[in-house]
Amino acid sequence: MPDPSAWTPPPRPEHAPSPEGDGAPAPRRHRRTAVVVLAVLLAGTVGVGAYLWLTTARWQEHSATWEDEARGYADQVASLDAELTATDAELVAAREQLATATTRITDLANEKAQLGDENVASQQYLDYQTRVSEAAGVVTTALGDCVDAQSQLIDYLEDRGSYDAKDLDRFASDVEKLCRQASKADDQLQQELGQ
Repeated sequence: MPDPSAWTPPPRPEHAPSPEGDGAPAPRRHRRTAVVVLAVLLAGTVGVGAYLWLTTARWQEHSATWEDEARGYADQVASLDAELTATDAELVAAREQLATATTRITDLANEKAQLGDENVASQQYLDYQTRVSEAAGVVTTALGDCVDAQSQLIDYLEDRGSYDAKDLDRFASDVEKLCRQASKADDQLQQELGQ
């Protein structure tokens, strides 16, 4: 049997852990790993921080642009609101003017209708007066002719012997026709007066 005291362990590789746990190479590895992890974490944190800083800066720019646009829109809305108020006031005034004009036009139309009615009545009265005057003139003339003819007939009849009887009868017949025409003219005048 071999002598245990003569046994020597084989040489250890550099990266192999020590069975005795002396800790020489293992902590270096842990440090390196920790440093790498910390470096990665730091780089990630810096990257995320830079990303967040850029995103925040962009959002601030966009926010400022939106605020400017919002102010511009608010100014436009205020301007349009003022224009709308002014237009509303003009519309109310125009409606009042239209109502006044409509009332005045209606009044004028009624006045014109009244004047037209009065003019029509005046024209009708004037026409009536003209017809009555013409009829009265015809009656006056016819009655005057009738009276003159009757006076002449009376004169002829008082001196019958001087005239031919046929001529006297014919003249009496003519006088009678003339007086009938005067009577008809008087009847027409009475009809006109009765209207």
